[in-house]
Amino acid sequence: MSSNDYIKFMTQQIVSYLDTPKEERGRKKNSKTGQQVYGNSWFGILPFVLKMYRKK
Repeated sequence: MSSNDYIKFMTQQIVSYLDTPKEERGRKKNSKTGQQVYGNSWFGILPFVLKMYRKK
């Protein structure tokens, strides 16, 4: 990717962010906090159990 393409992409992202209403940006930010932990979504609860077992 050339630097010109990168600058164009970044400009489009910034403009689209600024064009969205403030309330929608707030809702989008709040919905991300409810996501699962990466390890749990890929491997289930097993990594968490192993980590807890090692701490004891």
